[in-house]
Amino acid sequence: MILADTHTHLYSKQFDHDRNEMVKRAIRAGVNYMLLPNIDHESFGSMWELCHAFPANCFPMMGIHPCSVTEKYEEYLNTVEQELATGKYMAVGEIGLDFYWEKTFISEQEDAFVKQCEWAIKYNLPVSIHSRNATYRCIELIKQHHLKNLTGIFHCFSGSAEEAREIIKLGMYLGIGGVLTYKNSNLPETLSHFLPEHIVFETDAPYLPPVPHRGQRNESAYTRIIAHKMADTFHISLEKMAEISMNNVRKIFTKLPA
Repeated sequence: MILADTHTHLYSKQFDHDRNEMVKRAIRAGVNYMLLPNIDHESFGSMWELCHAFPANCFPMMGIHPCSVTEKYEEYLNTVEQELATGKYMAVGEIGLDFYWEKTFISEQEDAFVKQCEWAIKYNLPVSIHSRNATYRCIELIKQHHLKNLTGIFHCFSGSAEEAREIIKLGMYLGIGGVLTYKNSNLPETLSHFLPEHIVFETDAPYLPPVPHRGQRNESAYTRIIAHKMADTFHISLEKMAEISMNNVRKIFTKLPA
């Protein structure tokens, strides 16, 4: 059984003391693929170090996180496009809008988001979209700017059935993480109205660990816990759920090696 963690920050300082062993734990758990979204210029070097250490398992994205968008965002965007032009990346990410943590630069966030989506289409890459308190606005911008060929994932989806339906209409996928396992989460009920063919798994490690690891550091090995909970939700076997999710992953990340 093979799984993919489609969104994980394994280069985080929280893994400095055991990073290599943590990646090996994930591989032993069947999580053969770990997709690493970039945050900004500070995460770039450590992200690539991990990809060089595990070239068959860890794969980089390139983008600027909405919370890293400031008055100097255009300067960093130039670097993002230059890097994307090299062809070394699996996706454009982590990009999007955040109206929870950061509302100072909303217009700049929106401009950065649209530009990076346009580059994703230009370079035939999927996107990994962060949309905290801003899912509908991300959808509106995609429609307004006629980004019809955009593919990818709405990362860390925990929204309503209506939001899920709109995302699926765009031809995009729902990135499901540890929130699925939380006692008061509505996600199992929401997702039960859809098909597993619209879902991929992620951890967003070191954040949002699944039960029974809440309050601890998250890691990619826990993708298996999320997959198991999702299999129960759809009343199918873990093996079948893993197979479907990996088919979805390969449709999104077309450059992922066999």
